[in-house]
Amino acid sequence: MNERLRDGLHQALFGWLNLALTAPSVYLWLGLPLIMRQHGWSGVDIGLFQLAGVPAVFKFLLAAPVERYRLGGVRTGRYQAWAVLLCMAFALVLCLVGRQELLSSRAELFGLALLAALLATWADIPVNALAIKLLPALQRLRAGGIRSAALSMGAIVGGGLMLLVQARWGWRAPFWLMAGGLVAGAIGLCLVHEPAASPVGTSLSAPEGLRLRDFRDYLAQPAARPWTALLLLYFPFIGAAWFYLKPLLLDHGFAVRDVALVVGVGGGLVAAVASLLAARLIRSAGLSRAVPACAGLSFAALAALTLAVALQAGPAMLVCAALLVAVAMGCAATLAFGLMMHFTRRAREAVDYGTQASLFSLSRLAVPLLAGLLLDRTGAVGMLLFLSAAMAGVVVLSLRSRHRIAEAVWEGRA
Repeated sequence: MNERLRDGLHQALFGWLNLALTAPSVYLWLGLPLIMRQHGWSGVDIGLFQLAGVPAVFKFLLAAPVERYRLGGVRTGRYQAWAVLLCMAFALVLCLVGRQELLSSRAELFGLALLAALLATWADIPVNALAIKLLPALQRLRAGGIRSAALSMGAIVGGGLMLLVQARWGWRAPFWLMAGGLVAGAIGLCLVHEPAASPVGTSLSAPEGLRLRDFRDYLAQPAARPWTALLLLYFPFIGAAWFYLKPLLLDHGFAVRDVALVVGVGGGLVAAVASLLAARLIRSAGLSRAVPACAGLSFAALAALTLAVALQAGPAMLVCAALLVAVAMGCAATLAFGLMMHFTRRAREAVDYGTQASLFSLSRLAVPLLAGLLLDRTGAVGMLLFLSAAMAGVVVLSLRSRHRIAEAVWEGRA
């Protein structure tokens, strides 16, 4: 098969898999909060529900068995087999969540959501480790853009279309549809040929030491330390604004259907387009310019949303500010995911990706919880002022670390 065609098919498959893994999470943690708000859940209740996503923080632990143990026969690659198994298990759990309406059974909903988060988190590791292994280095920023676009399409599917499906056909329909998407992705994975890798150690007699050594070796890469600090802070503030955008617009008089269509569908589409364009623009402008520029765009979007809410602007102004947040989120995610793929070592793709994803998820979970507390105590303006001020600090940090990161990536040392 032509190499260019093969790479294109791989990009398409991994884009679909990221969409299939993302849409259920978006529905659970971005779509359902809208319904939760209608059923009387407070900002703190909705924020605490995010704790069901805690397994995402422990990706570095879940990566260890993926890296060290082979499943299936000799014709099946390590990452490939893990990805198929975990995608199918995730599909099964979604069917369990969808068997009956659970909004009044908060403990059961939380427990199943926790299991779904565990499997989504675990499946994400071999899927993206396989992508790093199969795609050439020059394709990684493009892969980051496609992954970011898939997340944004997940926002359309999980945060918009599935809400409409739920309103039309009831609680069960969205979960069955999303489970079907995972099964289709698993079938596609079965057609992939994973190349052999250098053997890695399989002894787990001292797992803590091995994990510490892996983390030290990861940090030993050129520019890994400043990149890791930036990774913790680059996305969660703009992401928290996006998370609370639907309840915020609902509180400002928007109808549920309008929120689902304008933000869930429109905002997701805008973010997807911005993600794909950002990959090209970042390569053209260079990382030393793109890293602070994307951070600055996130700050500008948060400031615009803060101003619109503070001034009690009309619906048109709020929608424009929301779409600017979507653009900024797409650009920031493209940069973050592309660089995460660069900062991995050969034959340690799962461990290094899992380490970075854990740090990314830790901040992504902590910031919305803090933002929810601020929303209840200080109102939307207070919450958005905090997010804007924090993002301004990220701009400063990105200006200080941009050259080291750019040199490490473009010289092929990361």
